[in-house]
Amino acid sequence: MNPGDKMLLSRVVVKGYRSLSFVDVTISEKTTCVIGENNTGKSCLIQAIRLCLDVELSSAFRTLQKDDVHSGIDQTKPFQVLVGIEFTGYEASDNEVAMLHGTQLGDGRARIFYRYRPRTLVREALASGDRDPDSLTLDDYAWELYGGGDPKVDLADFSWDTDNDEIGARSVGLQYLQAYRIVFLHALRDVESDLAEMRRSPLVRLIEASKIGEVEQAKLIAAVKAANDSIEQSPAIEAVAGAVDAALKEVAGEAFALEVDVGLSAPSFQSILRNIRLLLSGPSLKSFEPRRNGLGMNNLLYIAILIEQFRKRAAEGKAAGELILIEEPEAHLHPQLQSVLLEALRGLPFQSIVTTHSTQVTSKAPLRSYVMMTNVGGTAPAVSTISSNKTLTPADIADLERYLDATKSNLLFARKVMLVEGAAEAFLLPGLIKSAMGVDVDRAGISIVPIHGVHFGAYARLFSKEGLPKRCAIVADADLSPPDAEAVPKDEDQGDEDIPEKEDLTALEGDHVKVFLGATTFEREITLAANLGMLEKAAKKIGAPRIASKLAMADLLGIDEALKKSVLNTAKRFGKARFAQLAAENLPKKAAVPQYVHDAVDWLLA
Repeated sequence: MNPGDKMLLSRVVVKGYRSLSFVDVTISEKTTCVIGENNTGKSCLIQAIRLCLDVELSSAFRTLQKDDVHSGIDQTKPFQVLVGIEFTGYEASDNEVAMLHGTQLGDGRARIFYRYRPRTLVREALASGDRDPDSLTLDDYAWELYGGGDPKVDLADFSWDTDNDEIGARSVGLQYLQAYRIVFLHALRDVESDLAEMRRSPLVRLIEASKIGEVEQAKLIAAVKAANDSIEQSPAIEAVAGAVDAALKEVAGEAFALEVDVGLSAPSFQSILRNIRLLLSGPSLKSFEPRRNGLGMNNLLYIAILIEQFRKRAAEGKAAGELILIEEPEAHLHPQLQSVLLEALRGLPFQSIVTTHSTQVTSKAPLRSYVMMTNVGGTAPAVSTISSNKTLTPADIADLERYLDATKSNLLFARKVMLVEGAAEAFLLPGLIKSAMGVDVDRAGISIVPIHGVHFGAYARLFSKEGLPKRCAIVADADLSPPDAEAVPKDEDQGDEDIPEKEDLTALEGDHVKVFLGATTFEREITLAANLGMLEKAAKKIGAPRIASKLAMADLLGIDEALKKSVLNTAKRFGKARFAQLAAENLPKKAAVPQYVHDAVDWLLA
């Protein structure tokens, strides 16, 4: 079977669950990254999926509490909480077709939906007028799990009184979902404890899936029994056992005391499973237990065991799909391991959905795998995918795939974004803005993101009602020359060579994007009276004493265009980024920012 033929959880619809007022996202990748700032509902989305599909989730969680219902819902009136899941690509697998029997829509899709709404008798009483809608309490509500139905009636259109029978939906028992294995790894997971606990340990499940035969089990039991006999015959162990036995009889009395022996646990295969441990070895230590490991490596170890367990299930031919839900897979991992883990997950035949705050993870994931959750100031986040942003062209997406490295992908997590041309602005603007305006950009939720060029279009088109509905200020030079561009000397200009066309940035403006252009270049624009000392010290330190002398005299002689040009030329000769770094080390107590930067900050904070 080709990877493209495997079943995919391809759509999630959530209405009224916790912080999620309404979510409708299409999933097109085997590995999906749910990204966003804190408190945008990433964990709620994972829990919603579990409500609908996870047979290991206690049904106590499916009976919702008041706080599980979105705050925008008037609970004095009839309401519903809905979680709907659609699957595609299942038709090539007999097991998956069987698992989804009765939930198929006839067009290559199957759907299963969870609803928490007034019970059947209560709905009937409401319809007949025997119950006042204002009289309902949560005791009048119950959860139900159904699937299939009329494909013309979309999940997003279900209201609290949509009748399952009328749309042809069928009840789904959780037992039918047992072949679809879901594993959930929460953010604050205790991997060491889970590996040691028999009921939770993926190692125990992996061994069970390995189908150890009765003959081999008998050999293992015999080995444990022989070890027990040897231990019990040790004089020292016998003495300890006798002492404990006597003490217990003294405390409990002869009538209630139990016989005490010291040894290994009872020789049975289950006790062997219960006590078996992983042993690891490294350059400095041999055969040590995972408790001596760091948290990050234990997380990887746990995921590796899960993957192998999934492979065993698939090889047996009994599985009907697998889904790994991981909150913050980057937990306790350094950047390279984060990248390695994501690439490993993407290469597996099993579907995974991960929530992340890591720019390292997002920089390695394809854009089509993003589910982006963004705070927009209300009671619910905005949720979008790249495919839902119709303003992005295929060329834009290709550009962003290349350019969204770990630094630039910070814009995905920011509340507000200031896009700038290069490193010079990124180094200097945070300090200048704080000194001049009293605004700490980090505390204000503004991320200053250098794109190292003037190709703002692809980035700007990320920010829209359908994409990322948050403010993006483009702060650029009037000349719009890329920071790494060099003028061609006249004697080398052939006269018939192409000149780069400059983008009309004002055409990018919209409800969420605004452009702020300086009159000349950034280095010229920051050559202001309040900043002269900063620029002078930077010039001295970088090895430009003549321009440092000019800057020192500028208090008396004034700032003219020649001085501004000298500052720009010095930055070019010695490197704009290096010059900006040195200037940032010498910020004045009361700096000044150019007016266009001031205007951009004001707009972002408005």
